[in-house]
Amino acid sequence: MNCFTCGSNHMIESTTIYVEKLENGILIVKNVPCKKCSQCGEEFFSMATMKEIEKLSKQAEKIISEVMIIDYDKAA
Repeated sequence: MNCFTCGSNHMIESTTIYVEKLENGILIVKNVPCKKCSQCGEEFFSMATMKEIEKLSKQAEKIISEVMIIDYDKAA
């Protein structure tokens, strides 16, 4: 896989922090698996990971008050 931002083919398996502003607050998801470009640092998520994040976002939207932090490894 090449980086969509810089074109580098130096993608490494990594984890990151995903942050999303929801209607009622902010969702922070730790330890999200991703591919990261070793040249420019751009991060890319698989479709399966994005679907899981979307599911977590929908669940969080129902109960969040200000800030919610979820560990992806424990929630997915």
